[in-house]
Amino acid sequence: MSARLHALAAAAIATATGFAHSGTVTIVTSFPKELTDTYRKAFEARHPGIQLEILSKNTKAGIAYLRETPVGQRPDVFWVSDPGAFEVLGRERLLQKVPEARNPLVPAKIGNHPVNDPDGLYFGQALSGYGIMTNKRYLQTHKLPTPKQWADLARPAYHGHVAISAPSRSGTTHLTVETILQGEGWDKGWRQLLQIGGNLAAVTDRSTSVPEGVNSGQYGIGIVVDFFGLAGRYSGFPVDFVYPSVTAVVPASIGLVAGARNADEGKKFIAYTLSQEGQELLFDPKVSRMPVLPYSVAGLKVPADFPNIYKVARQAKVQFNAELSEARYPLVTALFDQMITLRLKDLQAATLAIHEAETKLASRPHARGTELLHQARHLAYTPLVGDATVKHSPGVEEAWGAKARANYARAEELAKEALALAR
Repeated sequence: MSARLHALAAAAIATATGFAHSGTVTIVTSFPKELTDTYRKAFEARHPGIQLEILSKNTKAGIAYLRETPVGQRPDVFWVSDPGAFEVLGRERLLQKVPEARNPLVPAKIGNHPVNDPDGLYFGQALSGYGIMTNKRYLQTHKLPTPKQWADLARPAYHGHVAISAPSRSGTTHLTVETILQGEGWDKGWRQLLQIGGNLAAVTDRSTSVPEGVNSGQYGIGIVVDFFGLAGRYSGFPVDFVYPSVTAVVPASIGLVAGARNADEGKKFIAYTLSQEGQELLFDPKVSRMPVLPYSVAGLKVPADFPNIYKVARQAKVQFNAELSEARYPLVTALFDQMITLRLKDLQAATLAIHEAETKLASRPHARGTELLHQARHLAYTPLVGDATVKHSPGVEEAWGAKARANYARAEELAKEALALAR
């Protein structure tokens, strides 16, 4: 084949697969545009001959995309928050080692969690914790105290004021749910999640919809990863963010895709994100993420009021188990959808009835009413699956949904009976 035909063939493949010329690094990421734009502009200024192409996909879709793309035509870099995703890609040999990108100043662990893959297949690039974002004006208007712990969000005062995204649609929300389950244990963790679920104003399809809603005052409280809350605060919105004691700090990682189209350029981008210059980009107010470089590194320009994530990690009660999280991901996300996301109105109604009965019984005690209220709480807030090792199939999810609907309807009835007895 002539050189011209070779060139035409290469161009045809590039066009068909959506990839540009050899000077392009294609990145699959779940990160918001504010972050990717910041890195794209800085990296392209540092490397004028290389352009970044961003393929925005949630973690699950990103993994599927790598699996489906032929060797030699794959994107170059995978960059997401969920450590379980990299466990999957490593097992499936969809990542390749980049030892030259490692920054020796990065500690081996954050808490008890490794920052980098011991085999060198991926690197922690930023650190994240999970917590509660609040709109200060909203709380003042509604005369609500600032919540500090997850358990606070189950209190009657917060009914209709809280938002979360669906963990089946958001890797960071899944990590938040897992953090609560690992910190409290399976049964107690689900009971807490269901009580919070009953107070929700919304379960959003996109993780970014929650901080956007809190920034604008649509919601008073959001359950978010830290950088959403901090970015809102440092961008001038009347918002704040707190880490509950039951939190975890885990790395958001970056890795080179095996079979990448432009591996050499991809290596340069990974190394750049781990350099001191690349780490300092995380302090941009629009990004507001925590670096893997310790604040003690000479010359690192840390904003004066920026949280010290290593201190948060030392105080955190949860040492996150990424293998456990990845192993039960299908079960956890399916249960959350069937008990909360898809049954939100039913759970809200049952929870409101329970709150009203609790309030009345506190001032007018009634033995039978208290017994009925206990039954209502048990029905509404007991997880459908009591064993975290259960393997689920898609067919059982419909039965879970029907059971949840019936439980919430009966819980509402019992709570209303309890209320009537207390009057």
